[in-house]
Amino acid sequence: MKRFQNVFHLGIKELRGLRHDTVMLLLVIYAFSFGVYGPAKGTGSELTNASIAIVDEDRSQLAERIGSAFFPPAFQPPRQISVYEIDPQMDSGRSSFVLDIPQNFERDVMRGRRPSLQVNIDATAMQQAGIGAGYIQNIVSNEITEFVRKGAAQPLSAARLAVRVKFNQNLVSSWFSSVMQIINNVTMLAVILAGGALVRERERGTIDHLLTMPLHPTEIMTSKVWANSLVIVIATALSLWFVVRTLLHVPIAGSIPLFLLGTAIYLFSATALGILLGTVARSMPQLGLLFMMVALPMNLLSGGNTPVGSMPPALQMLVQIFPSTHYVNF
Repeated sequence: MKRFQNVFHLGIKELRGLRHDTVMLLLVIYAFSFGVYGPAKGTGSELTNASIAIVDEDRSQLAERIGSAFFPPAFQPPRQISVYEIDPQMDSGRSSFVLDIPQNFERDVMRGRRPSLQVNIDATAMQQAGIGAGYIQNIVSNEITEFVRKGAAQPLSAARLAVRVKFNQNLVSSWFSSVMQIINNVTMLAVILAGGALVRERERGTIDHLLTMPLHPTEIMTSKVWANSLVIVIATALSLWFVVRTLLHVPIAGSIPLFLLGTAIYLFSATALGILLGTVARSMPQLGLLFMMVALPMNLLSGGNTPVGSMPPALQMLVQIFPSTHYVNF
């Protein structure tokens, strides 16, 4: 019973020390707020809510079909403009893409003349411009192909391939990247908070005072584990509810309490790793270098960036040693 009291009071001491550490508090707040929202919204590989205008000089059935193929969430509803409005639309930023369908476009397509379409792109947003150009090319090509085949005799086929996405039908990358960012930040903060607390105590000499007291080293380690784990679990819960679910509108199908329970179990190994690195490091810069050598490869090889099944067989066996691999699978 005495040991539990020692662990509890030492953990309270850790929480009080963290409360007065402004830098660590700011790191925790940043990692679970903008550190989740920023990568989820800024590193997506899909087009979202792009503004597009269409110059329909053909006024044909094919032109109408192409115009109706641009719809949310990739594009805003297209606006019909004249050819003289192209430059004002692009200069003012009201349209990121302008598709110009020339006269007699449908007639030339049906006669096999391979006519050209003009796509004006605002390339000030380079990533959106490149992705959007590919979207428009695929949409226009598919609509032309379907239109030309309409009414023609279709060859018999033994099977018809239809690809359907069961979860995340629009393939929104933020639904995945936001949760993975939380998982990566859990590992990062577990190592830095636990290891940093030990390094600071060594620099200030308080660790020597603890070792001279009637305390077992296990009690000192356990207090750091539960105190830092409590902070990270609370920050994870707030990030899931307010950042992932409220700001990013990610529908969380699983149980959040179960995820937090798994996070708490995983934190025992992650904070223990931080204490190990804090024991080896003699200063905070050394701890940062050790973190880059040990924890970053764990995050990269845990299955969040590349599926474990896509790795070489020898590497698949190696990553099973990492606790982060099982945390990602969980």
